[in-house]
Amino acid sequence: MVTNNKTEGTPREKERMSLTTKNYAMMLAGVVIILVGFLLMSGGGEHTATEFDESIFSFRRITLAPIVVIAGFVFEIFAIMKRFPEEQKK
Repeated sequence: MVTNNKTEGTPREKERMSLTTKNYAMMLAGVVIILVGFLLMSGGGEHTATEFDESIFSFRRITLAPIVVIAGFVFEIFAIMKRFPEEQKK
């Protein structure tokens, strides 16, 4: 049987992975940023049903925390899309 495959008999070239370890490290950093944002949102619960605590409307919970969470998701997208140049090994 005769095949017309040009790559037959030649070693396969090194296949490049889509994501590198740098991408995974950046993605881990993005998850940490998101978790920090959720931690900033937490707290301020009522101890009894008859009390009202104004701390649930603080700047930290209403403004800062959602901005941090959204920044974490944007960083996650950047970490996935970032392409690092291939390193030449000698």
